[in-house]
Amino acid sequence: MFPSSAARTAASRLATRVLVSSSSRAPSVAAASVAQQPSLMAVRYFASVSANEYVMSTFLPPAEVQERILTVVKNFDKVDPTKVTATSKFSEDLGLDSLDAVEMVMAIEDEFAIEIPDAEADRIASVSDAVEYVAGHPMAK
Repeated sequence: MFPSSAARTAASRLATRVLVSSSSRAPSVAAASVAQQPSLMAVRYFASVSANEYVMSTFLPPAEVQERILTVVKNFDKVDPTKVTATSKFSEDLGLDSLDAVEMVMAIEDEFAIEIPDAEADRIASVSDAVEYVAGHPMAK
């Protein structure tokens, strides 16, 4: 049962009296909670998800990430831009050696303003690996 409008008005007056009477003293917890209005805030949940929800768990859209990574790879000076595809492997398809692959990962780090740990960077051997890693990274911009 909901309170009547008279009860709501009485409660509002009581809250006003509490605020007015406590204004000369240090504010109490009750007065502070009455004075503040609840604010809207965004909540991001960091939890494991099922395979069906994988697309929902990414932080940047995979299509945008793929487009930006393809641009980075095509602009790399030791890569022939005509050979770059979404499934290109750095060493096999693009002819990059291990040092060039490290430089490629560094260029991707710069593009998305993230830092990829060495252990993770060693696992990134293709454009699709890079897209998967960056799309799931919470700090990628």
